[in-house]
Amino acid sequence: MFEVWAPHATAVDVEIEEVRYSMSAGSAGWWSVEVPGAGHGTDYRFRLDGGEALPDPRTRWQPEGIFGPSRVYEHDRFEWSDDLWRGRGLPGAVIYELHIGTFTPEGTFDAAIGKLEHLAELGVDFVEIMPVPPVPGERNWGYDGVDLWAVTENYGGPDGLKRFVDACHRQGLGVILDVVYNHLGPSGNFLAPFGPYFHSSASSFWGQAVNLDGPGSDEVRGYLIGNALQWLRDYHVDGLRLDAVHALHDKRAVHLLEELAVEVEALSAAVGRPLTLIAESDLNDPRLMTSREAGGYGLEAAWNDDVHHALHVAVSGERHGYYDDFAGALAKVLTRGYFHDGTYSTFRHRSHGRPASHVPGYRFVCCAQNHDQIGNRAEGDRLAPDALRLAAGLLLTSPFTPMLFMGEEWGARTPFLFFTDHVEPQLREGEADRRRREFVGFGYDDWADKAPDPGEEMTFLRSKLDWSELDHDAHRAHLDWYRALIALRRAHPDLSDPRLDRVQVDHGETWLVVHRGMLRVAANLSPIPITVRLSPAQILLASDPRVTVDGEELSLPARSLAILKVT
Repeated sequence: MFEVWAPHATAVDVEIEEVRYSMSAGSAGWWSVEVPGAGHGTDYRFRLDGGEALPDPRTRWQPEGIFGPSRVYEHDRFEWSDDLWRGRGLPGAVIYELHIGTFTPEGTFDAAIGKLEHLAELGVDFVEIMPVPPVPGERNWGYDGVDLWAVTENYGGPDGLKRFVDACHRQGLGVILDVVYNHLGPSGNFLAPFGPYFHSSASSFWGQAVNLDGPGSDEVRGYLIGNALQWLRDYHVDGLRLDAVHALHDKRAVHLLEELAVEVEALSAAVGRPLTLIAESDLNDPRLMTSREAGGYGLEAAWNDDVHHALHVAVSGERHGYYDDFAGALAKVLTRGYFHDGTYSTFRHRSHGRPASHVPGYRFVCCAQNHDQIGNRAEGDRLAPDALRLAAGLLLTSPFTPMLFMGEEWGARTPFLFFTDHVEPQLREGEADRRRREFVGFGYDDWADKAPDPGEEMTFLRSKLDWSELDHDAHRAHLDWYRALIALRRAHPDLSDPRLDRVQVDHGETWLVVHRGMLRVAANLSPIPITVRLSPAQILLASDPRVTVDGEELSLPARSLAILKVT
């Protein structure tokens, strides 16, 4: 059965091998037809009122890319081996974010499977993969995706994603998929001819906003919610990261996010495993992850950029752009979640956020690095290894849900640059300028001089991880630090305790001591050794072998961190 929503069309055909089959009009703008012999593997397109042949808005398979025909894909044909997988909740977990195309030299789901043992030995609980729908060309971050129900052939198509999820579950790893519902990419976006998928006036920097509250928006919301349920149900994915929800234009009494949370909760009950929704938001609004009973949207968690910014400034010393507010902000974010909780933001030139200290810390997904914070730098450069070790020590002992970015666990020196492969010349030629305009005011004054062309293949190739770095002693030592931190977090419940009101921070201008139950996390952020007084304690783990404790005096070499247990 072929079905499509096209409420304004007067005639709709499905075309198979150049033969057109007239579809029958049903209720609410839906059209359908049964084509004998069509099934898994059948290529098809739709024609509206005799116009050009278009892919299915709900295509599950685009083997020839965004301009090719859709292909029938039957989910039930895949044989799963994860029957014993019962899912993983977010509390106490560690997330690892990766981009399939640059995680391995091959850049495929199957190649990534070969690295899952490394992640299991690292000790993470979830693998979060950047968006996977079809995109223009052969390389992209994924946020230019179209055909939202499909999986790009660049990585291995729908079966490839299922093999990857299946393999993750066999390794004890949950999978979080990054999805984009606030806009579609500029190339290959054929939704508009089918119906009112886009807002008549609202837009964001990335393009026209999706129609969530105007005429016809019931079906548009159903399109997005059905898409989310597909990933969780048919691909066995354990959670979704919802991109830039502050760019969702929805004035309805029941916001799309709340409606989505209700549907996902029902699906979780049906499949018998936890399903997690994580929002990326620029709003600093704890209502996102406040329960519906308490007037919130009921999502599980949200990314917290304030923690990233505070960590970044503390370990790097950078103060440009939005970082300027965050000097000395670590103590506040570690005890209250947000730094901007109603305070004045000099970057925005207004007050921003609302208090969130009542929210359990695990509902904040926090990082020292992620795809945005690295890739939005002109040269895609990562934190220096000594800065990373400090940041990791503070992050992996925090009350939040830590998230690592691929390669940081061994101090990878490969950049993660912004790259695209637009096939239309006007998009390809204008992409570098669009990126430059996006970061006006961010303090990257030399952006145009340093940023490589996003459309050059070498920009993409330079962003691939170099796994041979693990053959070097310095990188292996860095990896050992990360493994030890995660293992210590597992061994001592005080370190994963999400209660913000139980976190206490003593600090000076260049040091801090974080109280985590009976444990202390002491960090020297300065380039000179210091001595800190604290209750008698024994060292459990230190980033530098020269860390010593003598009675109530803890000696910390330059840029070092130690975790101690009060005796």
